[in-house]
Parts: sequence; structure tokens; C-alpha cells
Amino acid sequence: MSEPDFTTLHQRMLAEIAAKTIFATTHLGKAALDPRVMEALGKVPRHVFVPIELRPYAYVDTPLPIGYGKTISQPFIVAVMTDLLRVGPTDTVLEIGTGLGYQSAILSELAQQVYSVELIEELARQARQRLARQGHANVEVKIGNGCHGWPEHAPFDRVIVTAAPELIPPALIYQLKPGGRMVIPAGLPEAQQLLLVEKDADGSLSTREIFQVLFSTLEDSEAD
Repeated sequence: MSEPDFTTLHQRMLAEIAAKTIFATTHLGKAALDPRVMEALGKVPRHVFVPIELRPYAYVDTPLPIGYGKTISQPFIVAVMTDLLRVGPTDTVLEIGTGLGYQSAILSELAQQVYSVELIEELARQARQRLARQGHANVEVKIGNGCHGWPEHAPFDRVIVTAAPELIPPALIYQLKPGGRMVIPAGLPEAQQLLLVEKDADGSLSTREIFQVLFSTLEDSEAD
């Protein structure tokens, strides 16, 4: 496919996200996503963050397999999770589950610094290459157990998790700054909810369920 073809499909994807947001108003509490989030989605070419054989499907609003039993999330879900995070230009963000780097690239457009943890070495290697080729110099990727977070760079203004634990890992709560926000899917596979977790200035937590989702399981491997 040519670049003009991808551009057309990219614009169609953005229009579909905008339409689906209207239908999700009850869950989201608003009918449109933050313009900064939509701008970031418009800047980042999704087709360079999927396996080459799946590029014709890169802008379809669906998850796509990236190997090792993992997927790149549906564009609408990426948009909603990013919007809920409310990333500011001076924020430091922890991402758990780099995959091939698409969500990392979106965050890169919004944050000052992104630290991303990926359990699978080959995915982390590819993500680094793809992010570097696109000029996302403010993303650092490490291979490790996402349930442990990245304590060397904590605390974080924002935390986003792209795989679902049954319960929120305590390390991620601990590494979230007071006043910070975390967006994470959690629960049993047949009953996962997308959660917004906010930590008050005094360290107390509040949790809001957004809607039901289906993510791959966050693996708690002891390999770090």
C-alpha cells in the first residue's frame, strides 16, 4: 500500500474514534476526547507499529496480533486510555507492556518522558527500533516484569498498563505520585474492567470503572 492510502485510512480511523466516543458518552462523561490526544493519534502512523504483513489492516478499529500471544490494542481503546490519563507536557509516564511501541509513541507526543517495561525481549527490541525510526527520543524501554514497575525512575505522574492483572500490582500503586492517575484493565478474563485510579495528595486512592474490556493477561514472571 502507498503512503496516500495509509493517510486516507488513518483519517478514517480518527473519524471512527470520534464517532465511537459520542456513543460512549455515558461511560466517559463527555462526547469528545481531548484535542491533544486526537492530535497525537493523528501524528503517529499506526502501520509502522504492526507486523508488516498486517499493515493493510493497521487502521481498522480492532486489536491486531504482534506475536508471542500479544496484540496491539484497538485504536479506540488506545484513544480512551490515553485521554483518561490526562498526560501533561511536563509529566513522566510509566507504561507497562510496550508491545511494538504504538501506545509508547502516542504517549511520547504528550509527555516529557516515557518509561516503558516489556517482558518479552524480542518485542522490546523491535519497539526500540520502531520508536527510534520515528524519532521518539523521550521513550526508554526496558525488558522486565511489569508488575514490579520501574522503581529507579519512580515516582511517576501517570501510569498506564496495557495488559490485565486480576488485581492492581501494589508496586504500581506505590510508584504513582500523589495527585497522579493510573489507567489499567483489571479483573478475571471474562470480567475485566477498564479502571481509572487516582491518588489524592494524601496518598488515598479512588477507583472508577469505565467499561468492560478484554485484554491479554499481565504476566507476573519473576524474570527481571
